[in-house]
Amino acid sequence: MVHRQALTTGMTGMTALAVACAVAFAAAPAATAGSSPGESRADCPRLSTKLKWYGDNRERLQRMIDEQGTCSGKSARSGPSGQGREQGDGQRPVAAFDWDNTVVKNDVSDATLAWMLRHDKVLQPRSWKSTDKWLTDDTHRALTRACGTSVPAGRPLPTSTDTGCTDEILDVYLDEETSDGKAAFAGEWNHRRTVPGYVWLTQLFAGHSPAALTGFAREARKEALAAPVGSEQKVGTHTMAGYVRYYEQQRDLISTLRKAGFDVWIVSASAEPIVRAWTPGAGIPGNRVIGVRNVVEDGRLTTGVQGCGDVKDDTGGDVLTYMDGKRCWLNKVVYGIEGAEAFRLQDPAHRIAFGAGDAETDVTFVDDATAGHLAVNRNKTELMCRAYDNADRRWLVNPMFIEPDPKQKTPYPCATEGYMNTDGVAGPMRRADGSVVPDQKDRVF
Repeated sequence: MVHRQALTTGMTGMTALAVACAVAFAAAPAATAGSSPGESRADCPRLSTKLKWYGDNRERLQRMIDEQGTCSGKSARSGPSGQGREQGDGQRPVAAFDWDNTVVKNDVSDATLAWMLRHDKVLQPRSWKSTDKWLTDDTHRALTRACGTSVPAGRPLPTSTDTGCTDEILDVYLDEETSDGKAAFAGEWNHRRTVPGYVWLTQLFAGHSPAALTGFAREARKEALAAPVGSEQKVGTHTMAGYVRYYEQQRDLISTLRKAGFDVWIVSASAEPIVRAWTPGAGIPGNRVIGVRNVVEDGRLTTGVQGCGDVKDDTGGDVLTYMDGKRCWLNKVVYGIEGAEAFRLQDPAHRIAFGAGDAETDVTFVDDATAGHLAVNRNKTELMCRAYDNADRRWLVNPMFIEPDPKQKTPYPCATEGYMNTDGVAGPMRRADGSVVPDQKDRVF
């Protein structure tokens, strides 16, 4: 998912081993002709030297892999990870990646919704108001007016031809407003755990089976991979990205991490059945994917959302795989941590070794990593404030690998608006010791 901006608290409780790894990751020298870190170990899995990374990022990533993986002499087992049950085995170092705009360019949820709207796959709800608890009365009326009531509940809306209905749905989702400019969502929510628009998108898939939604995503995938880089598509009267591409550098990084014994996971704010249509192309098995998980009844997705931590299922989406919710879901699924404790920063032995993301949705889990953090620069304030501050000396920043944004965002207002509070009000970003992160210049773009 791609539409917003925010971040989390600093890291605490590092062990001496984590500190040593941090120094190694931060201090890795740039490669010189004929040499690179770890080259003396011919059996160490190597990142491709044919794929371009910014600066010395590849060499620093390689050093982290060598320090943490099978070449470290630690207990990490060799061979590809992720062949067993969903929960992590506790023996391998864990790497976690966001999906949209981190492993691929563009958003697979947007691509799937666009395909569904063009193929009449969105089903008429019982009432629009019933789809989401934050949906306003104005939005209910606007959607009812635009999409009509002649189609029975549970039957497909004719969105391929009904431009007014399609446009209203996209206005609510993309702009969080009705077509006449009224707020689409209202009420209170924890802004570090959920976004009503993200919840509502998953609720648009209600009535289909998870397998059917994965099938729609596969069809959208075919179109998006075949479309030229930079292309756009018309959906209703809206213009949306028309293509998606895997980042070859990230596919290579994932492959190398798995060969080096890392347990590699995807944690995404997109609906999990959609992400599962894409992850095989990056070498990620289905039991290593965590996305938004809607409650399933009688084999079909409902508007209810599975909870995490002390948030129960079917509470309307109070926690998603979003910001602090991504930490919770990783703690729950990978480390088996339950209850409110799943929202808390864990000791280094129960935290990921490496995290990669591109936006506010990712900042908490990426910052939690004990050995390395990768920020793909999309000008998202909270993530980039944390990355450029680089308090633990383990952050890497890389421009987008395809169509990087040439615009600098300078300075990032870290000292005043760098951190999104739970009430949605931005405030100063602070380090683990309480000091305020100063505004940061955008240097890698």
